[in-house]
Amino acid sequence: MVLAGVGGRWWGERRHPGLLLERQNLKESAGIKPWDELLSPFMSLSISFPIYIVAGLNHHFGWSKVFPVWVNILGLFLVAFRFIFATCAVAENCFFSSMVRIQLDRGHQVCDSGPYRFVRHPGYGGNALPLPGMVMAFSSLWAILPVAVALAIIMIRTALEDRPLQAELPGYTEYVKRVRYRLIPGIWRIIARVRDNLCKNGLQFSHL
Repeated sequence: MVLAGVGGRWWGERRHPGLLLERQNLKESAGIKPWDELLSPFMSLSISFPIYIVAGLNHHFGWSKVFPVWVNILGLFLVAFRFIFATCAVAENCFFSSMVRIQLDRGHQVCDSGPYRFVRHPGYGGNALPLPGMVMAFSSLWAILPVAVALAIIMIRTALEDRPLQAELPGYTEYVKRVRYRLIPGIWRIIARVRDNLCKNGLQFSHL
């Protein structure tokens, strides 16, 4: 995690000098969306410590059974894939900021290369993908609770960020037409298929 975090930022700065300065001097930057001043640190917190704490308490008190080793290994692969995906997003986008703002002072343009060819917010997708993997890797069924909260925050922030980008960033509406998915390609199609299959087996669900 440390290598991916530090290495990704180093790689991004090598490719796009000034990227780290943008991320460090946000308090002095103009145009930060007021709602993100609260949501950004809240999301950073939700994807880390609560999950570790709940998983640790789970093991200490024996709230749930330990998962098979193959489930742990699969979870670790999901976590590793997340860091690769998120690191590529940081390195590819020279406007990758830690808070939502249209960077007119830096000549903000749409990034549609690298992982941005597949999803519009690969940074958020990279944070969402490992969360189920952490439940699997930690062998903690109760970790699903903080993971669900973290996923909800990620989806809310992604939706909120997409709105000003479409309204204020030139070329973004055309980009939305080319790249339909915000986080994970085809995720709602997969959910719909699972729902339909469950309904065929006699289970009734409300509209997703």
